[in-house]
Amino acid sequence: MTVVPQVAGREISNPPSDGISNIRFSNHSDHLLVSSWDKSVRLYDVSTNVLRGEFMHGGPVLDCCFHDDSSGFSACADNTVRRLVFNYGREDVLGRHDAPVRCIEYSYATGQVITGSWDKTLKCWDPRGANGLIGTYTQPERVYSLSLVGNRVVVATAGRHVNVYDLRNMSQPEQRRESSLKYQTRCVRCYPYGTGYALSSVEGRVAMEFFDLSEAGQSKKYAFKCHRRSEAGRDIVYPVNAIAFHPVYGTFATGGCDGYVNVWDGNNKKRLYQYSKYPTSVAALSFSRDGRLLAIASSYTYEEGDKPHEPDSIFVRSVNEVEVKPKPKVYPNTTT
Repeated sequence: MTVVPQVAGREISNPPSDGISNIRFSNHSDHLLVSSWDKSVRLYDVSTNVLRGEFMHGGPVLDCCFHDDSSGFSACADNTVRRLVFNYGREDVLGRHDAPVRCIEYSYATGQVITGSWDKTLKCWDPRGANGLIGTYTQPERVYSLSLVGNRVVVATAGRHVNVYDLRNMSQPEQRRESSLKYQTRCVRCYPYGTGYALSSVEGRVAMEFFDLSEAGQSKKYAFKCHRRSEAGRDIVYPVNAIAFHPVYGTFATGGCDGYVNVWDGNNKKRLYQYSKYPTSVAALSFSRDGRLLAIASSYTYEEGDKPHEPDSIFVRSVNEVEVKPKPKVYPNTTT
């Protein structure tokens, strides 16, 4: 494991003026979509460091995702789900929840928008229809995080519940699970190859989980400690806010309230890299579609209450292969 003696990356101009809730690279270009507690969703062209557009909302925006390269969807604390078309400066309300909308995903497999809310429901929407709501699915608790891979959606809620659905049959969860971590879930992200998911907690741990419920499948799961430091013989533990998988190598980055980004090889259970410390908490992470770039939101997440903190900022760094490529296992040479 190596610490990178490098600058944080290129800082994006005109960042949000309050906490950054999420950042997402487009699947088609180096466009970056950013949601914020300053009630905005912004679209940046990272290649030219230009703010391409901005939509203001009626409350803090808790999540966002792309539809295509110049349009997306937002999840807002004013309970609304919105479609945002940046090319034409047009927005419309897809629908509403009964409480703030915490997370949003667009399924390229089904053409649906999936939202999770603090009203303890998951909703599926058809953005093409006049009456967009497809269905409402009750969850055991408030939805904290959501992730898609293929036709699967993983829903992580308060109370450490995890529900796994097949989008083609939402009548009931495929699997009802409990987090294997003892503390509150902060983030869930599916493996890009579709076999399971990584889940992080507020207590400096990540669990690696698998969908296969057979004994052999479940024997692969494990959890590890991260985003911690020792001080005067005590372990200082930080929430793990963000997980992002590299689209080529399947390795993943985690971001924590300690201001660090770590890169992990989950298959070999190794930390590959740690980037230089960021000015404040790492609130969100996103790799570009080809894995060449990593966007980092350095944004205080109020884990220590209201206090003076560094300004909210977004850094984009070029990713070197050595930072994200799994290292081959070295076997002892048994030949004489």
